[in-house]
Amino acid sequence: MFKKALLVDMINRSSETPADRRNFLRGMGLLSAGAVGAGLVGTAAAAPATAATAAPSEGSVLNFALNLEYLEAEFYCYAAYGHGLADALATGTGRQGGVTGGHRVPFKSKAMRYYAEEIANDEIAHVKFLRKALGNAAVSRPAIDLQDSFTAAAVAAGVIEQGQTFDPFSSEAFFLLGAFLFEDVGVTAYKGAAPLISTPAYLEAAAGILAVEAYHSGIVRTLLYENGLSAPTNLISDARDALDGSGADKDQGITVGSGGRANLVAADENAIAFSRSPQEVLNIVYLTPGSGVSKGGFYPAGLNGEIATS
Repeated sequence: MFKKALLVDMINRSSETPADRRNFLRGMGLLSAGAVGAGLVGTAAAAPATAATAAPSEGSVLNFALNLEYLEAEFYCYAAYGHGLADALATGTGRQGGVTGGHRVPFKSKAMRYYAEEIANDEIAHVKFLRKALGNAAVSRPAIDLQDSFTAAAVAAGVIEQGQTFDPFSSEAFFLLGAFLFEDVGVTAYKGAAPLISTPAYLEAAAGILAVEAYHSGIVRTLLYENGLSAPTNLISDARDALDGSGADKDQGITVGSGGRANLVAADENAIAFSRSPQEVLNIVYLTPGSGVSKGGFYPAGLNGEIATS
């Protein structure tokens, strides 16, 4: 737990400051996805032309993480319990938004339901922890789309065809695929944010959340493999890698080689998790590659806080 002096310092700092398929997706497929999901993809508003020259404050980095935790918490809360976050956990600075879509998953497996509930509880705890740490500087929950955004992402990845609907709350299989879209992103986001945090207490807290997100990712990847969902999972991985705009391979599916050998840990040749910058993460959650994007996809009105433009 943070000491009082560290909390005061955090609040002061937190005030907002002034592969062939993958290449194809990068060059063509994802750029044409704007027709999907009621215009959520490809309609993002451009950010101001002047780029920030200074590194974001540590509080801004934590608020960026809080925006992502809101999304994960809402997804898992609806999947496990049929409702979203309590109203008291959605307030803060910036424009508060509602949640579109989401309902309880009709779990057939008791174990699968328990997995969903445990992850939901973890994500709720992350939201509470970050909000408490940020105090009055915590951003409110932005508008979140858990409906059209998934369809847009699934069409862009080739999991479904245009005109079809992808509802991650409709079955256990679709729930796992929806969860996969988030989990690896969370790991790479926290890993990529590490160089932006210098205060030991903040860095330790972020590392602790990263570890839990990695546990979640391992659970989801294992369940996808065990349930024979390698093909659509790998398509999502390809699309996610194309979306981030980095040009580098920062994503891995759950199988390797033609024999379908399991690849349950996404890591580089040194067995180190991949890193994504906040801008690369924003490209994924906005479902729009490129720079200067400030809304779209899962966040139809954008994120709250300083870090909101790809």
